[in-house]
Amino acid sequence: MTTAAIQWTAMAPILPELFLVGVAVMLIGFDLFLPRQRQLLPWMTVVGALAALGMVLGAQPGEGFGGMFVIDGYATIFKIICLGAVIITTLMSEHFLRIINLRQGEYYSLLVLSLVGMLLMASAGDLMVLYLGLELMALPIYALVGLHKKDGRTSEAAIKYFLMGGFASALLLFGLSLFYGLSGTTNIAAISELLSSGDLVASPVFLAALGLIIAGFSFKVAAAPFHLWTPDVYEGAPTLVTAFMSVGPKAAGFAIFGRVVFLGFADLQPHWAPVLAFMAILTMGIGNITALSQTSLKRMLAYSSVAHAGYALLGLLAGTAEGMAATMTYLVVYLFMNLGAFAILMALAQPGRRCESLEDCKGLATRSPLAAALMLIFLFSLTGIPPTGGFIGKFYLLKSAFMAGYSLTVVAAVIFSAISAYFYLRVVRYMYMDDPQESTPVVLVPGMKAALYLCALGVLGLGFFPGSLLQWTLSALSGM
Repeated sequence: MTTAAIQWTAMAPILPELFLVGVAVMLIGFDLFLPRQRQLLPWMTVVGALAALGMVLGAQPGEGFGGMFVIDGYATIFKIICLGAVIITTLMSEHFLRIINLRQGEYYSLLVLSLVGMLLMASAGDLMVLYLGLELMALPIYALVGLHKKDGRTSEAAIKYFLMGGFASALLLFGLSLFYGLSGTTNIAAISELLSSGDLVASPVFLAALGLIIAGFSFKVAAAPFHLWTPDVYEGAPTLVTAFMSVGPKAAGFAIFGRVVFLGFADLQPHWAPVLAFMAILTMGIGNITALSQTSLKRMLAYSSVAHAGYALLGLLAGTAEGMAATMTYLVVYLFMNLGAFAILMALAQPGRRCESLEDCKGLATRSPLAAALMLIFLFSLTGIPPTGGFIGKFYLLKSAFMAGYSLTVVAAVIFSAISAYFYLRVVRYMYMDDPQESTPVVLVPGMKAALYLCALGVLGLGFFPGSLLQWTLSALSGM
């Protein structure tokens, strides 16, 4: 075998990531040299993401770069979620970009570059690759949040996110450095083997490192008490960026959270599980209770995103394969229901008007019966009402936590889920029981329609036929 062939074989595990880097560079060049053809950029992004999705699905399980990069079923599922987030966000972007008069072509290249970081995070078998992927994901999102320079809110949101994100990354990096100092390695599998011997557990430095890592991960998934950036950043960022941030980076955050805590530190479950149980209750409580008083639909969905991070933590704290599979299943459902709700919010926007208030939803069933019906499906799923995918996802999470012995946490989750019905169904009342404040119809362009139909199909399909998804996630974990 020639040297070139050996080098190509070594690079094969990261072929989807390299391909997406090429797509991002092509998008930048296309926007620079063919500015009059910018309407092709979203379709180029969708085609590139679909091609990368095919590569991910066709990749053979294995390792690359000495175990630093892992290709397994676990990584594949999270990569599919992140790719799906980019595809759906791109489909519903063009309409909203025209509404807010944002014509920068770099939006799509930043979206793809952030995706590259997410895919690296999902396959990270080493703490350094994990941190590299996290920063590659975060830096483009900082720029995306502040991309709409004509809106002062976006600049404020970008600065807040950058400062707090940098602080959280410093905590995480400090924790990773402590682990390296104690173990002498950054390989997650090697650290797991050392932990199984019990030599490191007695060290207070180790417990401090574990706490710092959990704090860093909690910031990325917007879990309380590290969620304080979420409402302001989600509200200030352009709505399409908010929609993407609420799903893609959150899924990537749970990917590294699960791989390090659930897979790498499985023997330490008695140490970190009670902490996650407390954080899950706190996150669900703050997210759902604070959302009750919101008059902005966008800010309400921001606190809703915080609450759903608490639900997803239930599977992690269980410390079982069923629990991790439940978290992965829930994140797949969350992809469809949350992006669908944000898509309707974007469809309401008009030139010169954000239309982000709950008042703007009044009479939506009269103005656009289709948009109201789709929003009804997404809100029912976010609430956890059968037969939507949200109900199935919450059921699996509650079951896994209950079987692991966290009955009080499950009771708290049920109570907070019932509380969430108030602010979700309040939107339904506005849509169907109040008179519209204006007669302007809601226009759903083809890309927006495709995104909405895809989200509705995912929510209802996973609600009626959930078994195959759960079995898929369980089989992904069985090979690890």
